[in-house]
Amino acid sequence: MNASVPITDRNAGRAAASAVPAAASASKLRPRHSAVVRLTHWLATVAFLALLLTGGEIALSHPRFYWGETGNVNMRPWLNLHLPSSRDTVPTGYGYVLPDQNGWSRYLHFEAAWLAVGTGLFYLLYGFFSGHFRRNLLPSSSDLSPKALAASIGKRLRFARPSADEAWSYNGLQRLTYLAVIFVLFPLMIWTGLAMSFGFDAIFPLGVRLLGGHQTARSLHLLVTILLVAFLVVHVVMVVAAGFKSRMRAMITGTMITDPSDHVGTAASAVRRAQLDSGTTATKD
Repeated sequence: MNASVPITDRNAGRAAASAVPAAASASKLRPRHSAVVRLTHWLATVAFLALLLTGGEIALSHPRFYWGETGNVNMRPWLNLHLPSSRDTVPTGYGYVLPDQNGWSRYLHFEAAWLAVGTGLFYLLYGFFSGHFRRNLLPSSSDLSPKALAASIGKRLRFARPSADEAWSYNGLQRLTYLAVIFVLFPLMIWTGLAMSFGFDAIFPLGVRLLGGHQTARSLHLLVTILLVAFLVVHVVMVVAAGFKSRMRAMITGTMITDPSDHVGTAASAVRRAQLDSGTTATKD
């Protein structure tokens, strides 16, 4: 039997067909990151790089690390970086002393630290009150299963590209890592940084004693820095492996290009909606 399609159906079909390219075009870009997430991400990046640069310069004034309350050239360090120093009072074995850049580096270090703290507090408030942490970072029970974590680690070690679903959400390993960085490493970095200040010690002496002293705080500050640098390196490598251009676009503009298969599904849905809105469908006898 031949299919009879009323004129109204043909018009609806043509309207739906014309909506297909538009729907496909509109579906090319989908929102990925909110403006607050993007803003705080880049502010934290600038602050961390400034802290890393100036912190390295500060460490060169005494490239040795100790445990406890005090540490000096007459004590055995647990870690000697074997780098030239910017202070001639620190024996390093080198026949020269680096230019002392402690003044500007300390000033910029404190300024960058306040930028990092302010950005972090703003991000925390946004994350809690907007539900960002609950929706995007809180792992589900399935994410925490040993099988899921092992599979995620295996994919990362093979530098496998993420699946289509992973492009729009974080896997369990990513969620755990981000939570550890946000709620463990960054707070510990701030705490140990403040604990090295004698002014902070005068106001909150317990904050220093809980860490084990000024030199222990300095050593922990270095160890947390190493962990954060390792996270940064792995993060950048994974972004490159997953698609540097698309990930950078998402973190700059907030949008990502959808998979072509998503266009087909969206277009098909548009056709169906147009036919339902017209109140008529093609019939076959």
